[in-house]
Order: sequence, then structure tokens, then C-alpha cells
Amino acid sequence: MKCMRISSLFYELCNKHFPVANKSIDKKFDLQLFAGEKTEDPTAKKQSDAKSKGQVGKSQEINSTFVILSGFLALKVFGGSIYNEIVGYMIYIFSHLDQPVDVESVMHLFLGMLLVLAKTALPIMAVITITGLTINYFQVGIIFSTEAIGFKLEKLNPITGFGRMFSKRSLVELAKSILKILVVGFFIYRYLAKEITQLPKLIYADLNSVLHLTSDLVFTLAFQICGVMFVLAVIDYMYQKWEHLQGLKMSKQDVKDENKQSEGDPQIKGKIKQKQREMAMQRMMQEVPKADVIITNPTHFAVALKYEQGMTAPVIVAKGKDLIAQRIKEIAKEARVVIVENRPLARALYATADIGDVVPQDLYKSVAEVLAYVYRLKNKKLA
Repeated sequence: MKCMRISSLFYELCNKHFPVANKSIDKKFDLQLFAGEKTEDPTAKKQSDAKSKGQVGKSQEINSTFVILSGFLALKVFGGSIYNEIVGYMIYIFSHLDQPVDVESVMHLFLGMLLVLAKTALPIMAVITITGLTINYFQVGIIFSTEAIGFKLEKLNPITGFGRMFSKRSLVELAKSILKILVVGFFIYRYLAKEITQLPKLIYADLNSVLHLTSDLVFTLAFQICGVMFVLAVIDYMYQKWEHLQGLKMSKQDVKDENKQSEGDPQIKGKIKQKQREMAMQRMMQEVPKADVIITNPTHFAVALKYEQGMTAPVIVAKGKDLIAQRIKEIAKEARVVIVENRPLARALYATADIGDVVPQDLYKSVAEVLAYVYRLKNKKLA
């Protein structure tokens, strides 16, 4: 008591002489201030909901790198056939310059250009499209969501748009772009500085040699740049995944609310379980008057057995402990069901079998003796 009085007096003195400090202390140790802090990892449901809305952690750099790489690879593979198609069509055009210009010749020329374009461009476009779709699938899977492209009036708000321009994400993207330009630019400069001595050789070379040397320079430079971009893309992919998970972080209250929504309010679940237990108890008590015998402890346990012709063994139709056992015995007395006191058997039946189960084999003999006793009593009463 003295300690409590001293502590209360000390608290009053602090309030009287240092009210501001005391409030700061209370505020500092107020755990409610941390209730809304996003400290918990997102649950599977949170991530699934975000994915259904089109909010996923993916890197555009990965897509861009593989699309550029596949485009150059396709150009290197199909480059010879593309060159032959273009040269062949150019030869055809220049060899038919003496033909009169009319609607039919212009249409024939236009259709020939479309055919050459299909033969040269479509294979590369197909490779690029398939690569883009494949990389996107491996990053996020299959997602179809219109929410990201839906019309929202808040997107037209200039203040919100201005805030997005100078947000943390925008600044990070700007820094990434500058870093990529600097790194890629450095490798381009280093490569061209080393290969610049090859350019004077082109002055006296024929067209095929010029094309061959130029293509080698371009493809070598492109593949080196793709290698550098791939390293940057992997780093960006890990960052995007981390940032996405950070954005989905949840507070402890969010986790509790989600559990309530997905699994139901614990209080409601408790009431449902209680109602189910009451209904099961009511059904069990309705079976007690149909029993042949009630085996008791006599105060703590009660087990109701029923046996009919055709059964392999007697069935436990009801059992209970303490208050439930007393209620079973009361109903049995009202229904004039025989009650037999057998403490070991009552305990064994209660512990080894559930309602609806047949009597265990090791208890057949004891139960048979009880039932024989019950049947003798019934026969005496009938006599």
C-alpha cells in the first residue's frame, strides 16, 4: 500500500510540475501509436487480391533486354535471307523500269513490296512478340485485369499528377534511367574507341565487305550492350519484387481484419460451434430412451448401450461426464432404462469409444455380462 501511495504521489508531482514531459512520456510508451504501422509481411490473400487488380512486381528492364536480344538474334539468323529478298526485289524493280506506269503496274509493285515486307519483317516481329509474352509469363503468369486501365477522375487531378511526378517511385525510376544511360554509354564508348581503327578500311572495300564488317561491328556491340543490360535488369527485377512486397506490407490490425473476413469472426464461430454442440447434445439425449442399458461410474461417467438383432456388437448411443452423465441418468430413469453400476467398464467405454462406435473387442465379455443381467431383469419383470 505504501508503495502504491508513493507511486501515485510521484505521478501527481510529475503532472503538476512537468506536464509536457509527462505527456511526451505517455505518448512515447503508448502502444496504440504503433497499431497502424506496416510491419507484417503480406498474406497470400493480400498478394492474390493485388495480382487480380494488376498490381504485380515485375521489371520492364527484363522484358526490354530479352526483346532487344531476341530481335538481334533473329536478325542475325534471318539476315542472309532478308538481304537476298531485298536485293532480289531491287533487281526486279530496276530491270523493269522501262514498263509503262499505269494502275496495274503500280498495284503489282505495291503487292510485291508487301510480300517482301512480310518475308523480311514478320519472322523478326514473331520472334520478338513470342519472347515478350514468354518473359512476361515467367515474371507474373497470366493476368487479365481492366482495373489498371480503367477511367478514374482522380487521374485528371493536376495536383495528384504533380505529386506522382516527384514521388519516390518516379525519382527512383529517374535515377535508374540515368544509371543505365551512363553504364551503357560507357560500354559503347569503350567498344567504339577500340574498333574505330577498322572504319578507314571501309573506304576502299566493296559493298559486300562493307556490309559484312558493319554487321559484325553492330552485332558484337549489340550483344555486349544486351549483356550489360541483362545484369542491370536482374538487379532491377530484385528491386521491383522487394518494392512490391514493401508496398503490400500490412499492419497487425490489417492481418486480424483479413482473418476475420476469410475465416469469420471468432465470436461468431464460437457461437456456431456452441450451437452445433447443443444440437449434437440434444440428438444424443434423444437416443438415451432407446438404449438397453446405462453403465455408470456411478457419479462421473455414464455410457448408454443399445443392441438389436443383426448387430455385430452393441453400439454406444450416448456418453457423458459429470453433469452430462447426471442428465443421461435422469432421462434413463424417466424412460425406465436399466442403469448398471460398473466403474471399470464405464471408464473404459468412455475412454476408448465414441458415440456411434461399437463396443471394442476387449470389452465384449464385460458388456455381454451386463446385457445378460439386463435381459434377465426384463424377463423377470415380464414374468
